[in-house]
Amino acid sequence: MTDDEETVQCWLVERSSYGDERMVTLIYAPPDGDRHLTKQLSPNLLRRKRITAAIEVEPDRLEPVNDEDTQERYATEAQRMAERHDPGAEV
Repeated sequence: MTDDEETVQCWLVERSSYGDERMVTLIYAPPDGDRHLTKQLSPNLLRRKRITAAIEVEPDRLEPVNDEDTQERYATEAQRMAERHDPGAEV
């Protein structure tokens, strides 16, 4: 990635829910899996929002993934999503 890139394409690599309020967590990562963006949505917002296979993210919003196993899992899932879905496809 160069400094002049404005966004990074990140793929949905994990979706989970937890807690009494049943918040849904979406994790998006670029194909190398070394960074991620976590979004938490309520079930009501999730029903109103379009969830796509990939999103464009500003690089400074991405957090590093420090665990090698997680990096590998995110990279594998991002590549799988890229092979099976168009970036704007609802998932």
